[in-house]
Amino acid sequence: MKLKKKAKRLIIVLLIIIVILLGILFLSDKIFNKNKTQEVKIVNKIDKYGYNLKDTKTKRYHKMFDELKKILSAKEVDQEEYVKKISEMFIYDYYSLNDKSSKTDIGGVDFVYNEALENFLLKSEDTYYKYVESNIYGNRNQSLPTVKDIEIKSVTQDIFAYNDKTDEKAYIVEVTWDYTDSEFSKYQTSAKLTFIHDEDKLCLVELQ
Repeated sequence: MKLKKKAKRLIIVLLIIIVILLGILFLSDKIFNKNKTQEVKIVNKIDKYGYNLKDTKTKRYHKMFDELKKILSAKEVDQEEYVKKISEMFIYDYYSLNDKSSKTDIGGVDFVYNEALENFLLKSEDTYYKYVESNIYGNRNQSLPTVKDIEIKSVTQDIFAYNDKTDEKAYIVEVTWDYTDSEFSKYQTSAKLTFIHDEDKLCLVELQ
């Protein structure tokens, strides 16, 4: 009788331990999945120009990327159409904050001249992106702007010097835009972008 009772107690204890272990595993998995950050994937590329399309970008940006790819796939690239499209894409990606994961997730970096990139990122983090809260776990409640309509006001060419590089035919593009919500009507709505040639690629060197 005593052996049977001991066996029953042992079975009960083992069952309790198994239930506790399963509970711990379930909670650990739930917590891990909740805090797991989404892996960013490259879904499209324009290899010759070094442009990459991430899966985190909006449908509108995906469409603009496809339009840019078409422009750059032509036998003879229309430079003005090229600079207009990347100006549009830069404005949309840089000034739309709602789809950014944190203040270090700066938009428009594909279009910035490599030698100017470090300064561009630091300045952006300290100014326009300074108060963007982290959304790496998808739980942000902050209200942030999204660019709506973009208008290219003018495209001109001029000599422009940057560091030791001088471009005789740099592009100066004036752009205006608005936002999807009037809440952000006091945010910046116009800019002058300067692009220089880096071989076949046009790169942003100045944003005013």
